[in-house]
Amino acid sequence: MHQKVIVVTGAGSGIGRAVAKALAIAGHIVYASMRSLKERNQDRVEQLSRFAAEKQVDLRALELDVLSEESIRAAFDQVLLETGRLDVVVNNAGMLMVGVAEAFTPAQMARILDTNAISWLRVNRAALPIMRRQKEGVLVYIGSTTSRIHEPFIGPYIASKAAGEALAEAMSFEAAPFGIESVIVVPGAFTSGTEHFAGAHGPETLAVVSQYGELPDRLRGLGTALEVLDAEKNLGLTVESVGKAVKDVLDLPFGEKPFRISIDPQGKGTDEIEALIGARQLSFFERLGIADLMKPKRP
Repeated sequence: MHQKVIVVTGAGSGIGRAVAKALAIAGHIVYASMRSLKERNQDRVEQLSRFAAEKQVDLRALELDVLSEESIRAAFDQVLLETGRLDVVVNNAGMLMVGVAEAFTPAQMARILDTNAISWLRVNRAALPIMRRQKEGVLVYIGSTTSRIHEPFIGPYIASKAAGEALAEAMSFEAAPFGIESVIVVPGAFTSGTEHFAGAHGPETLAVVSQYGELPDRLRGLGTALEVLDAEKNLGLTVESVGKAVKDVLDLPFGEKPFRISIDPQGKGTDEIEALIGARQLSFFERLGIADLMKPKRP
């Protein structure tokens, strides 16, 4: 196995932490990035340090704020100083907003777009020049099944994840000629193992919420409904399954990595949607004469 230098954003908890641990156990040098290492996230840093010591793996905490281009560039400078290269970036950092869409303010909408989509551009603007110089690299994105199958009560979140995935896909075509691979990992909803729902933000315009009567109350039953769907499908998927999926896809040879992989405990069927979109996209790109951009190639 070729040891890779990997940065995982938003690695303090949930899926990001699971991915960072899985990749470290696989033998890679993994930077688990998050904000406020010495303040808000000090406990998480200490937990990662204990894990690294117990498992004897190379898992390092990295100060990185995905909302700050300066912070991202400083973080990648540190990685290059310590290791001399950057092989993989996992764009995972994100936030959740739950509630009636109309009740979220434009400022809230801008915030979630900034965190879940624009941050991917910031991170890539720092990572891509390094990977182009190396003539290789992998960009991994943690997407969402909601980008394809939309749901009520998480409108801002859906819009931000769909925007992020669209940006990731467009950038993948432009990066492919330089030997840079892209993979979008598409998890379903995990009701345990993350702080996603516990840390969700609600709408600020409460007067609007009251105009929807009893409709917002239906939110309370969705968590239980998801758990029922999980039990029916009985796929046995957890947040650790996402970490394993990222590890497995990075083990694949150059040019053989799938563009999207789904880890969905509810089995919504987004793979079928992706297959149809992929076929139509290939046909259109062939007519445009740019089908070669759909697969990375060695420069």
